[in-house]
Amino acid sequence: MAEPRIPIDLILERLSEDADKAQARAQKASEVLLGPLDTEIASTPYDVVYEEDRVKLKHYGRAVPPPDEGLNTPLLVVYALINRETMLDLQPGRSVVHSFLKSGIDLYMVDWGYPTRKDRFLTIDDHVNGYMDNMVDFILEKHNLAQINLMGICMGGTFSVIYSALHPEKIKNLITTVTPTNFDTDQGLLHIWMKDVDADRMVDTFGNMPGDLMNFGFLLLNPARLMIDKYVGFSENMDNKTFVENFIRMEKWIFDSPDVPGETFRQFVKDCYHKNLLIQNKMEVGGHRVDLRKITMPLLNFYGKYDHLVPPGACELLTSKVGSKDTEDVCLDTGHIGIYVSSKCQKEFAPKIARWLKDREDID
Repeated sequence: MAEPRIPIDLILERLSEDADKAQARAQKASEVLLGPLDTEIASTPYDVVYEEDRVKLKHYGRAVPPPDEGLNTPLLVVYALINRETMLDLQPGRSVVHSFLKSGIDLYMVDWGYPTRKDRFLTIDDHVNGYMDNMVDFILEKHNLAQINLMGICMGGTFSVIYSALHPEKIKNLITTVTPTNFDTDQGLLHIWMKDVDADRMVDTFGNMPGDLMNFGFLLLNPARLMIDKYVGFSENMDNKTFVENFIRMEKWIFDSPDVPGETFRQFVKDCYHKNLLIQNKMEVGGHRVDLRKITMPLLNFYGKYDHLVPPGACELLTSKVGSKDTEDVCLDTGHIGIYVSSKCQKEFAPKIARWLKDREDID
């Protein structure tokens, strides 16, 4: 039996086809990268209605006239001190801000700004009982109301939990998203690392904690995915204009990392990561003990099943520790950022919040 011959002609034909495809793709990628790109983030119009030091309060105009079942109670969103609130309005078609406005929510959002050297001595008390309380009072007075709705994200959610425990009379409904409240967990590498972080030495050395340093630490939590895989994915999609634009938007947000006031960082690490005081009702802020049982307003608690920064174990205990009888946990099949930007979660996250708030609008 004769041995089969190597089909050289077929191999050469396939190589030629692949070369032609690669050349065409490279040409398309060159046109995309050298051409005009729309990479603007946080494009939804807003007004700055209150300013104090570096902190601003944004008020968004509703995208459409509020529906008949729209909310009369404004919603204040408090983002973390790490990274920026622009995550909620990152790209067209995947904007939590736009979804809220379309649902008839009267939306306010805190912009923490960029701390300078003079801010290094600001504490959690300054942020919660100072800036946050002043902004809440501003909104209450503007709308002639006794209560507002409050939503916190990540560290901003922790602040919102603290605020709601210390000022429960001002909060009608509380929403927490990817919010750490139980820090005694080994589910995420961040929680393992933070148990041994010398906060005193870091703050005494840097003053404010540099945003770039913290951002680098977050990247090291999963370097293969966050520093290699995503750029491989970018190289494979450089000929896709929409992909490139959204990739750049995300990179803009990731590397827009404000510093964190030193004393706030020190207390957050020592009281939360080291001693886990908040979930035990032992944390003190501004000379007052934070008792979670004083959170008697309805509570909606979101977290991500695959969150490597704030894992489920850091979030899921909260609803069992508060004094409210109206609580709900929602665990989404996504990570820390996917809750706000993935197309699947966009269909679940903001609409769920709008429905939940509307169901409680007329409940005193």
